[in-house]
Amino acid sequence: MSNRLLSIVLVALISFPLRAQSYPFNDRRLSDDERIDNLISLMTLDEKIQSLSYNTSVPRLGVKGASSVEALHGLVLGSPSHPKEAWQHAETTVFPQSYGLGETWDTDLMKRIGEYISYEARYLFQNDSINKGALVLWTPNVDLGRDPRWGRTEECYGEDPYLVGEMGAALIKGLRGEDEYYWRSSALMKHFLANSNEKKRTSTSSNFSDKLFREYYSWGFYKGVTKGGAQSFMTAYNDYNGIGCIMHPVLREIVMKEWGMNGTIITDGGAFTQFMKEHEAYRDSAVAAAACLKAGITRFLDRAEPAVRAALERGLITEREIEDAIRGNFRVMLHLGLMDAPDDKADPYGMIGRDGAPEPWKLETTKQLVREATRKSVVLLKNEGGLLPIDKKKIKKIAVIGERANQVIADWYAGTSSYNITVLDAIKEEAGQDIEVRYVQKNFLDSAVIAAQWADIAIVCVGNHPWGDAAWEQMPVVSEGKEAVDRLSLTLDNEDMVLQVAAANKNTVCLLISSFPYAINRIDATVPSILHVTQCSQELGHGVCDILFGRYSPAGRLTQTWPKSITDLPLMLDFDITGAHDHQGRGRTYMYSKAEPLYSFGYGLSYTDFEYGRIRIEEEKDVVRVIVPVSNTGSVDGEEVVQIYQQLPEGVSRLRGFARVFVAKGKSIEAAIEIERDDLRIWDETEGKFVMPKGAMQFKTGLPGKRLLAISR
Repeated sequence: MSNRLLSIVLVALISFPLRAQSYPFNDRRLSDDERIDNLISLMTLDEKIQSLSYNTSVPRLGVKGASSVEALHGLVLGSPSHPKEAWQHAETTVFPQSYGLGETWDTDLMKRIGEYISYEARYLFQNDSINKGALVLWTPNVDLGRDPRWGRTEECYGEDPYLVGEMGAALIKGLRGEDEYYWRSSALMKHFLANSNEKKRTSTSSNFSDKLFREYYSWGFYKGVTKGGAQSFMTAYNDYNGIGCIMHPVLREIVMKEWGMNGTIITDGGAFTQFMKEHEAYRDSAVAAAACLKAGITRFLDRAEPAVRAALERGLITEREIEDAIRGNFRVMLHLGLMDAPDDKADPYGMIGRDGAPEPWKLETTKQLVREATRKSVVLLKNEGGLLPIDKKKIKKIAVIGERANQVIADWYAGTSSYNITVLDAIKEEAGQDIEVRYVQKNFLDSAVIAAQWADIAIVCVGNHPWGDAAWEQMPVVSEGKEAVDRLSLTLDNEDMVLQVAAANKNTVCLLISSFPYAINRIDATVPSILHVTQCSQELGHGVCDILFGRYSPAGRLTQTWPKSITDLPLMLDFDITGAHDHQGRGRTYMYSKAEPLYSFGYGLSYTDFEYGRIRIEEEKDVVRVIVPVSNTGSVDGEEVVQIYQQLPEGVSRLRGFARVFVAKGKSIEAAIEIERDDLRIWDETEGKFVMPKGAMQFKTGLPGKRLLAISR
């Protein structure tokens, strides 16, 4: 979404006087439908049409809307990358990018992050001295990273639908809270469906089979609704199989009727206007508005009111259909406590921000949560000769090299934290008085090489700029991407500096701070130690140093296949990940790619060693439990990410279970991973339903392609 459109969405909240009277819709003793019926019966036609817009407030009746904000890895209320939104500015907590959160493979952590973000949202929304923000949070992005060139790869959790579904559902549960009725906040997933190209996204079509719809592209949304409890999402700009996502029949036929979503379905910012301009299907705005409402849209994030009025006047829709659409918006508001009587104290989250508690973003527990998320997201890609962790007793001089060492850069959807700890900050803090640290920004006049020659160890920090410090639809470096800009290269633009430093100092660590994969083949062949971490975290430096200096053994794992070459990828707009339509038979993701990757999905090293015993299977009616003995045979405590892959009859392995487990050195545990039996089914296009695969039920553990350890019939 552009800065202009984001400005529209981040509307200032309306201040309401105390209600002079109460209405039946304030009465919690009535059912949800009765309360919504009463509210709608009291509304004028203008108010009903207004409730299809980005503000669902009804001031005349004392109803304050929830409003909505971006919240992929923290609340966005003003940002360095969106300076025009300074009027909405508030300090918020900034976690690692979604791509990095995915690399934690930790659903418990995701739930705790969701709990914190929703608490902060309530605090800002309900604190009378702040009165900013919203309770409908645009998160998670459960689109799939099918292609690393996608400019918004940074926003997704990875390429695998099961991983994305589990991580997304965990975040949603945290956002929602534990109360059976009231929600601390409402998650609004995005972007339905198959939104993974930026160029011409408002006019292209994502085309694929029903099988890929069910098993791949829609899976994260399906789990977000059925497992996480989300009742809202945003539709994508693109078409799906030739029909605009903002008016596709699957919204009502599958999402509502099959999955049970009965909340809010919104268009993306400006999508209705852009659809009219760039798609060929509808030139008549009234016809288009009617089609959207009939398909299931409940809110438009641009100026659709004139089209809705025209559709109503021409009999293309009825007032009842408008009422049916806005019911979902008000149902979300009911669960957020926004339609209760002013003196009703039933909402357990209603006093957050009003009870005198300190600002949550300033708490030490908050800083530690962000630091935990950051260090858990770090992926150790290479550690030749055990260069890491750094033993401070054996070094006296550290060279820190690269611009990224002295930066914490916000992406397009990051908030503004009250502080940022860079890698350089944290290394200096770690070094204290006993170790000398020299910092070189760039290799001008071989300054980086000279510093590397001087040092006992060189740490080179390189990576992308998440928004390029450039205008909309522009990026100064072709290998970088963001919203509206896909990457044109997988080559790291400052790779040569890393190689020069490594040639000058055999003890070189490459810290790749990036929002997506790079084809760092030469670095992998030359540099002894390589780490990956994503952008934005306000505790970036501390989280990285926890790994560099051995306070924590790395256990992050990749969530996307890192190709060796851009030529290993099919055409950008080929959404059939199986490779069936590619002239070279190139598929996508670890499931279907024929090319040998630089780093595999699920890959990541540790400072210790783990051994697995033979796994066993326990079957119940609705659950298959895979039990994996794990032994830590190394010299330090550590965490292992146990990954369970289902072997399908057609030869494809797919992730169907995982757990991040702690194992003390010299100890063994049994990791019990429960898999819902329904998740083992595959889509049968002939029967039009999910069925169990024929033959033996087979599982693998470890990375994709590893040996078969157990068979259950």
